[in-house]
Amino acid sequence: MSKKIIQFSTQARKQIQDGVNAVVNAVQTSYGPLGRTSIIDQFGSPNVTNDGVTIAKAVELEGIQQMGVSLIQQAANKTNDIAGDGTSLTTVLSGAFVNEGIKVVESGSDPIQVKGGISKAIDFALNYLDSNSKDISTEEEMADVATISSRSEDIGKMIARMITKVGKDGVVTVDTGDSNKIEEDLTEGMRFDKGYKSPYFVTDPQRMEAIFDKPQVLITDLKVSSIQDILPVIEELASNGKKDLVIIADDVDGEALATLVLNKIRGIFNVLAIQAPGFGDSRKAILEDLAVLTGATFISSDLGMTLKQATSSDLGSCDKVISTKDNTTIVSGHGDKELITKRIENLKDSIDNTTSDYDREKLQERLAKLAGGVGVIKVGAATEVEMKELKYLIEDALNATKAAVSEGVVAGGASTLVRISKELEKLKGTTEDENTGVELVQRALLTPFRAMASNSGIYDISILTNQIESQKTGGYNFKTNQIVKDMIAEGIIDPVLVLKQALLNSSSVAGSIITTEVAIIDEPKEEDDSAGGMQGGMGGMNPMMGM
Repeated sequence: MSKKIIQFSTQARKQIQDGVNAVVNAVQTSYGPLGRTSIIDQFGSPNVTNDGVTIAKAVELEGIQQMGVSLIQQAANKTNDIAGDGTSLTTVLSGAFVNEGIKVVESGSDPIQVKGGISKAIDFALNYLDSNSKDISTEEEMADVATISSRSEDIGKMIARMITKVGKDGVVTVDTGDSNKIEEDLTEGMRFDKGYKSPYFVTDPQRMEAIFDKPQVLITDLKVSSIQDILPVIEELASNGKKDLVIIADDVDGEALATLVLNKIRGIFNVLAIQAPGFGDSRKAILEDLAVLTGATFISSDLGMTLKQATSSDLGSCDKVISTKDNTTIVSGHGDKELITKRIENLKDSIDNTTSDYDREKLQERLAKLAGGVGVIKVGAATEVEMKELKYLIEDALNATKAAVSEGVVAGGASTLVRISKELEKLKGTTEDENTGVELVQRALLTPFRAMASNSGIYDISILTNQIESQKTGGYNFKTNQIVKDMIAEGIIDPVLVLKQALLNSSSVAGSIITTEVAIIDEPKEEDDSAGGMQGGMGGMNPMMGM
């Protein structure tokens, strides 16, 4: 067992705080409409970005400081997972809560009671956001949200058009294009709520996505536990020079999953295993939909079929499969158009004929997924660096717009946080230290506005905040350097879902850090030059075939 380093009290919190501030200082420069970009060294060309979660992920320190880094990264990731945007805001707020929190704790306040005050203030803020949100429904309103996030009116309008075409519950993906411009396309496809079976299938570690171009697709309601079950079809594909296979099955586990992962890592065969969505008869029906969409033969236990009997002719195909830990999107299935249309008509008939509300709801969900299609925004640019930056920007804008449609919007430019800070004067805790926690949140909520102002060359915000506090939807346009009476009317808005997640996750991190009394890490080991480098392979395990 390795030796440990233990730090206590002030010393532990100070080192964690240093790690937090390292991330915050890096991300804060990208925040707001006039935020700057960061250049991140990576394999191949450098990554030029102002995406908060990308910048945060790139920060790596040592020892206890890395604990602070990791906590901020977790908070930003959680906001991004739920709201799809708001990583920079989460990071900036986390830094403010942590710094203000440690300051009052080191001054003698009880950390538990301070944390209680923070929780009360955050609950107050969440209620304020719910009470003051404005619903988003029109294409013009969606374009306003997307324009702010992407910093481009043309991109904003394109995103709004795509969401309008596929519907608010539809699927829009962002892909790399072949030209040097941005294009939009509506194609057949489907998204379902199951992701990859193992993170080892990921092809884009930065986004934690498994992306397969023009793969073959195997669809079955059988469980795949032995590699021998699917070995014949894999060997047939390999002999034909095809090495990309997506397996959607009742489950993929045990020896089969381990062998597929090993061969993926070694580059022998590129496989993506996904558990089928739904349960029981519903699962089989969805798998049949996927089979029709991709042109695959549905290998079903009800028909007495086995996986060993499957050949390459039973496989479907599509232009692309994008899988995350939570969901999978199939883009442009290569199924027969007439069969897809017939499947859609059958679903409509079933909806009309069913007497069960539950069945009708499930049928409508399947119809929406099969008939709605997938909107694809193809991003092209003059250079790879520019293309990557633009792709991340459009993804954030798309997610922000979806968040706005989900829970509405409030006045943007951090002006709503300024007003909540003022409103918190009405909230009182049950003890003096709880009040300290509430006051801490009041001060911290001004930090996002201050960061935007700083990035715009404004360093004294007191006059601006005094004017904003007295106006229900007023704010400041940092692009034009003007006070705005109605930010929502001007199209300067923030999605409520993004603000709520940023507040919840940043305050949670702060609560953990200010109540920390002990930090324990492994003692660094000295490098052993006699190791002779990394061993190849994985200790005596043989690949499933010689390819």
